[in-house]
Amino acid sequence: MSRRFAGLVALGVVCAGAELVAGRGMSPGAVWDVLAGGGDATERHIFLQLRLPRMLVALGAGASLAVAGLILQSALRNPLAGPEVTGVTPGAVLGAVTATALGLAGWDSPLAVVLAACAGGCAGALLLWLLTGRGGGDPARTAVHGVLVSAVLGGLTAMVLLVEPGELGSVVQWLVGTTEGRVWQHWHLLWPWALVWGAAAWLLAGVLTLLRCGDDVALAAGLSARWARTLALLCAVALSAGAVGAVGALGFVGLLVPHVAVALFGADLRASLPGAALTGAVVVCGADAAAQLSSRLLAHALDAERLTLPVGALTACLGAALLLVIVRRAPSSSF
Repeated sequence: MSRRFAGLVALGVVCAGAELVAGRGMSPGAVWDVLAGGGDATERHIFLQLRLPRMLVALGAGASLAVAGLILQSALRNPLAGPEVTGVTPGAVLGAVTATALGLAGWDSPLAVVLAACAGGCAGALLLWLLTGRGGGDPARTAVHGVLVSAVLGGLTAMVLLVEPGELGSVVQWLVGTTEGRVWQHWHLLWPWALVWGAAAWLLAGVLTLLRCGDDVALAAGLSARWARTLALLCAVALSAGAVGAVGALGFVGLLVPHVAVALFGADLRASLPGAALTGAVVVCGADAAAQLSSRLLAHALDAERLTLPVGALTACLGAALLLVIVRRAPSSSF
């Protein structure tokens, strides 16, 4: 187990290093010069004020989404539960987009966007909770209502975009999920939020393990399944909304990374929760590095001056393929 954690940490260091050297604006050699204490003022600014916070935000958002997904899948006992299909991510997107359309938040104001996204994510989760009602412990019922809520919230977001196309045209990449333009202010908003709710999730690890085994097992252990599930979902909503507010709607991270974490670290969430955080951080950071490198290669091939591939587009494409594998093996899974 410790070797797997060490392997993930090493892989995370490699991905972080790749992201720091993969961007445009300065060569890998210039990056090493800055790390050695050299480089000119422009190179130091690009590295310290743009690349470094972008890398940290990618790590933090990936960890938050992965932990949130594992909480949801354990609390709802559904292998296909995730922030994307439980109303949390669509609600967070709707909240941020609506606040921007109303002039209450701007994309140059990270705090306002994060707060609006958190409010929207909580509203989406609350709507799902109200619809499931007393049947909140039924995985099939929750999954169906989650898909419906997500579809409705996505439709409302599209309506807002159509009503205010001029003001919101610049947020299309954010709707897909991107770390482009993330600076220290985004990181300073993300890490305390992720740390607090991540610690809360860790304290609930034993409870979540019991919920994963079923309500009967939880009740036999003297646990109130309803209240435990409510607290767990609150942690998942907070983590998801904070991550979406920072980087946008990264597809499939919260849905698929938990499966990898459980396969590597087992069903005991005392081990798989930190494993999921590490795995999610590695996946998003690595995908962002790959997206930046692909953007540079495509721009050179197409003779384009600037071409940006959002990291969310890459995670969505890879996630769609992996989702087919998860669906095929779901009947024999441990849920």
